[in-house]
Amino acid sequence: MAGGRSIFVVILLGLFLVSTATGSHSQEGRSWKAAHATFYGDMQGNETMQGACGYGNLFEQGYGLETTALSTALFNNGRTCGACYQIRCHNSKKWYCKKETVTVTATNFCPPNYSKPEGNWCNPPLEHFDLSQPMFQKIAVYRAGIVPVMYRRVLCVKKGGIKFEIKGNPYWILVLVYNVGGTGEVIKVQIKGSSTNWIPMSRNWGQNWQTSAPQLVGQSLSFKVTTSDGRMVQSDNAAPANWHFGGVYESRKQFPI
Repeated sequence: MAGGRSIFVVILLGLFLVSTATGSHSQEGRSWKAAHATFYGDMQGNETMQGACGYGNLFEQGYGLETTALSTALFNNGRTCGACYQIRCHNSKKWYCKKETVTVTATNFCPPNYSKPEGNWCNPPLEHFDLSQPMFQKIAVYRAGIVPVMYRRVLCVKKGGIKFEIKGNPYWILVLVYNVGGTGEVIKVQIKGSSTNWIPMSRNWGQNWQTSAPQLVGQSLSFKVTTSDGRMVQSDNAAPANWHFGGVYESRKQFPI
């Protein structure tokens, strides 16, 4: 019986380790942290388009109004662009709080104002979310203006594959990488033409990645995208040989959740 018990314990331990490993991708961070939130723009989100992450029309790109700008402490010089957060008002018993929790993608930067060291919530080292107005009004009443919140990083759920918008000119290629699932936080991009080896790209700003590789023009393009958890998705021939500057090309692959 002792041997049978030992085998049973080993099996249970193995099942626990498997469930822990597979569950580790279910959300980016389980612990809630304290911060504050404000909002910018109107209910239509007109002022939330574009921004410091390099995204354009957030409706066309699939982000919509479920977005936030990050303070310096969270923005990490643009590396955190594309990350997803769950946010809720800190004290549901207060008059300004609502009970709903929102999930938003980081698409912009809330700049600090060092001439105003007090009362500027985006100054470091404060962790702060400047939400789109519709998202703010889901967790708090409009007239509150600023509210304490709890937040945590979560994995991003995106429809379709990773998308690549190619800009620049024949001597300098700039690629906006967006609609990224998983951690959403891209830390490395490589590009390959149908007649070249893999070429590392460098971050230009936000989630725009660049390379000076004129030999890529006229070739089909493949991409390797690596996120902050070390996972990589390879998108072979994501852009056909007749790709053009200004074009958007979608991978058939996405980071699994």
